[in-house]
Amino acid sequence: MDTTLQDPLVGQVLDGRYRVDARIAVGGMATVYRAVDTRLDRILALKVMHPSLAADASFVERFIREAKSVARLAHPNVVQVFDQGTDGAYVYLAMEYIAGCTLRDVLRERGALQPRAALDILEPVLAALGAAHRAGFVHRDMKPENVLIGDDGRVKVADFGLVRAVDSVTNTTGTVLGTVSYLAPEQIEHGTADPRVDVYACGILLYEMLTGEKPHDGDSPAIVLYKHLHDDVPPPSAAVPGMAYELDELVASATARTPEVRPHDAVALLAQARDARGRLGDEQLDAVPPQALMSEHDHHDNADDRTSVIPRALTMPRPLPVNEDEGAGPVHHTSRFRSPPPLPPRRRTALRRGPMAIVVAVLLVLGLGAGVWYINSGQFTKVPPLLAKTEKEARGRLADVGLDVGEVKEAYSDTVERGKVVGTDPKAGARIRSNDSVSLTISKGPQTVRVPDLDGYPLDKARSLLEDEGLKPGMSTREFSETVPAGSVISTEPGKGTKVRAGSAVALAVSKGSPVDVPDVTGDDPEDARAELEEAGLKVEIAAERVNSEHDAGEVARQNPGPGSRAAEGDTVTLTPSKGPEMVEVPDVVGDSVDEAKEKLEGAGFRVDEDRGLLGLFGDTVEGQSVDGGDTAPKGSTITIEIR
Repeated sequence: MDTTLQDPLVGQVLDGRYRVDARIAVGGMATVYRAVDTRLDRILALKVMHPSLAADASFVERFIREAKSVARLAHPNVVQVFDQGTDGAYVYLAMEYIAGCTLRDVLRERGALQPRAALDILEPVLAALGAAHRAGFVHRDMKPENVLIGDDGRVKVADFGLVRAVDSVTNTTGTVLGTVSYLAPEQIEHGTADPRVDVYACGILLYEMLTGEKPHDGDSPAIVLYKHLHDDVPPPSAAVPGMAYELDELVASATARTPEVRPHDAVALLAQARDARGRLGDEQLDAVPPQALMSEHDHHDNADDRTSVIPRALTMPRPLPVNEDEGAGPVHHTSRFRSPPPLPPRRRTALRRGPMAIVVAVLLVLGLGAGVWYINSGQFTKVPPLLAKTEKEARGRLADVGLDVGEVKEAYSDTVERGKVVGTDPKAGARIRSNDSVSLTISKGPQTVRVPDLDGYPLDKARSLLEDEGLKPGMSTREFSETVPAGSVISTEPGKGTKVRAGSAVALAVSKGSPVDVPDVTGDDPEDARAELEEAGLKVEIAAERVNSEHDAGEVARQNPGPGSRAAEGDTVTLTPSKGPEMVEVPDVVGDSVDEAKEKLEGAGFRVDEDRGLLGLFGDTVEGQSVDGGDTAPKGSTITIEIR
């Protein structure tokens, strides 16, 4: 059954601009819809806060503040935020719409991924989180459900709904906010979060992509939490024999239970991931995980994958159940992967010959002389991986393999720290002659620019000026202003003159002009209503549907925005025509007491008026009614009862 038909927002136009077409997903904090921006004629995702949360002024204020912060990221691997606003009881975000699936869908469909595919997903995720960490924010809820994979192959991180400033206090008395399977030990134990909790979650994410299952499982959230606190994440090679040691190292580094041992943020982990990739050959990167090794966990219930508020009592250390088959002690996860049986030893049938004789014979068959083979074997080597190494470390590693340092130049980098290698020529892994040279590019750190003064500029011009300065236009929030013309910039975030990284997004507050009070046109003829609204500077759209109402057929039954609300000049008011009142059969209440009569009539949808006259001041019996019982009357109309 299509439940979107029962959603009151589907088919409505929010803020006179966003037409809601379908419901995509429902979460604990908001519902996400596919919508159309009627001004720019583009499809987008509309995230609408649940009305119960929208009624909390402090929550809404925080939601808006965090939305503006996330919009400033404007990173190609972060779902972009276009707009934010309110419409009556609805608080919403207008976001980039990604047609595709989530990483959870991929894991459920395919199980374990090849290492190359896992790194192809992990690296853009880390790039997105790295931008957030360097901007001062922590995601706090990284999991496969929040990694979107577009139909075009783009990878994007979604749902920064739990994002917090790095230096903010995130401890919540008695509860932990997050998803059980991906919580770092310090989140569980103390409820605190810095960039290293995202690093830990990404380590769990990588383990799950490489093996097809989570490192810690259990019959209850408490058991999973206990394992995060007391058990190291096992190496992926324990589940998939033959997995490269470099991938074991990467998972171990990201999921260290002590935060200080982990990479300090996603940028540092990204450097490690790229270094690990550079040390792997094609055979290791493209190793196909045998599907016969997939465990029953590949089709698990995702109950533990939901973002939850977890009672603190569940996060405290406590003994686990005893495994009766193995005696006392904590139950540890046992992998269901099995290694293939050992092959039987082969019988040696070859003639016994000296090793050199065999080598010479092979070389002769290939048409090569032993002398030629000896001369060429030492002439080539491979460029070692040097990304994120200091110049001194890079020179040392090159010298170790007999290579010289060529040209050394500098370049700006948002992902590699100042003074460390951001690139080499030739690239890592390239085949190069011994004693040849490798050019190094050293990071100058991120390039910074100042936010220009855009106050009073039309929006299009302001965006152009930002791009000229090497910045990106971020989210545009529309606000009323008595002094700034509609469509022009009121202010920026960060403010003018602030130094920011090149490529950063700048949020723009854009004027909606002076506010217009929306007149009440319900009950009016649609053309009269149109004239009144247009005279107030508003546009009018007549809805195709008609609804029952107390107003006569053809008159305006309802309007959006409602009467008395404030709109900007040029905004659209949607009018829904009436198809007349709903006709309802009137109950027969003659002979009933007054209370009984009222209960019956009001239960049928009528209002009740009493006519007691001079003789019925103290009476309690109904002796007549304005509409006879069994006849029909408009629902909501008034029925008068005569009391004698």
